[in-house]
Amino acid sequence: MGEEIDKGATEARRVTRLIRLPEVQHRVGLGRSTIYRWMAEGKFPRPVQLGGYAVAWAEHEIENWIDDRLG
Repeated sequence: MGEEIDKGATEARRVTRLIRLPEVQHRVGLGRSTIYRWMAEGKFPRPVQLGGYAVAWAEHEIENWIDDRLG
């Protein structure tokens, strides 16, 4: 009578917001060139590709990066 429920589908998923470069710059206080240089050096989170040349960062990754700097 009832439908089977996939237990994996009912678990809470991590909801994250994707933020674009201007907001990342505002939050971390760094310029574009520094962000991209630090990404190349492995010192800053990498963005996700949205399509074409558009990229964005997962908000929680930027928040974690800031928290790590604050100690």
